[in-house]
Amino acid sequence: MGMAASVGEERTAVFTRMSPPHVPSGPGHHTGVIVDCATYRDGRRTEGPTDLAEAVGTARAAGDTFLWIGLHEPSEKEFGSVAEAFGLHPLAVEDALSAHQRPKLEVYDDSLFLVLKPVDYDAAADRVDTGELMLFLGDGFVVSVRHGDINPLGRVRERLEREPEVLQHGPAAVLYAVSDAVVDHYMEVAAELQADLDGLEERVFTPGGADGSAVAALIYAFKRQVLEFRRACGPLVEPMERLAGAGVPFVPDRSRPFFRDVHDHLIRVNDQVEGLDRLLSDILSAYLAQVGVRQNDDMRRISAWAAMAAAPTMIAGIYGMNFAYLPELGHPLGYPAVLLLMAGVSTGLYRLFKRRGWL
Repeated sequence: MGMAASVGEERTAVFTRMSPPHVPSGPGHHTGVIVDCATYRDGRRTEGPTDLAEAVGTARAAGDTFLWIGLHEPSEKEFGSVAEAFGLHPLAVEDALSAHQRPKLEVYDDSLFLVLKPVDYDAAADRVDTGELMLFLGDGFVVSVRHGDINPLGRVRERLEREPEVLQHGPAAVLYAVSDAVVDHYMEVAAELQADLDGLEERVFTPGGADGSAVAALIYAFKRQVLEFRRACGPLVEPMERLAGAGVPFVPDRSRPFFRDVHDHLIRVNDQVEGLDRLLSDILSAYLAQVGVRQNDDMRRISAWAAMAAAPTMIAGIYGMNFAYLPELGHPLGYPAVLLLMAGVSTGLYRLFKRRGWL
């Protein structure tokens, strides 16, 4: 079951209000928040259902047929008819409507509920954007609910429809293909973040490469984006591990190796993200240490110049006192001698500080 999926744009749709529980048939026909709705028999797309509840019953009786319906940001009323037709658990329906869920896998009596958080990276803005994707999987059906603009579903469906031998494996094939597409794009985003981090590192440690006052802000902002990415991919490890193991309903044993492959890719992504986070912390620590060294160097230079200025000032101060008996006070060369003494002391201090690296 070579279920590979790519990430891309789902076919666009003009959303009108849905008239539950009926949906018109035919590929590419969109009603309400339904982006796409199709029946797959023996891995091949057929006419869309005219009645969801009836179509589910027919699919279950046939054994080699299932429905796949995709929705985008449905309201409670719009999703209610779909949930009723497929018998979705009310707690899962509540999660799908409210969004803002962490990646997770919930097992109910009649369905599975998987939450994924697809991500995208805007390199120009240095921003990681996250969406939300919920998948309901049960006997003879798949329901996908998408929130946000990030959309990995379109090309997944198109790719699967070109590979009927994959779709013959039923709803589990869709679950695998969507999960694989999301995780594969995680790997692409991690590679883009790594490339940008290499550029940031070079910029930070190249003299004059970045404004000193902005460096810490740059590093911190990048760290925030890595954290956003980590929130999407980190919690998904446990659901993928469960899907790769035994005992998950609606996921046949023959599908386990493919979910194990997704789990392996996800582990690699999480290792990359942890590496990025550690490297950012190291860069920030090294930069702060560098700032401390530069400040110490500046203080040493300031102290050295102050010492060189203090010696002549002290001598001039002594000879400026109103005492009658100062050394060489009456000598005709006394004044030049004191000036030479000042110059000699300053020169000696300069050579001493230069030899020690203070100047």
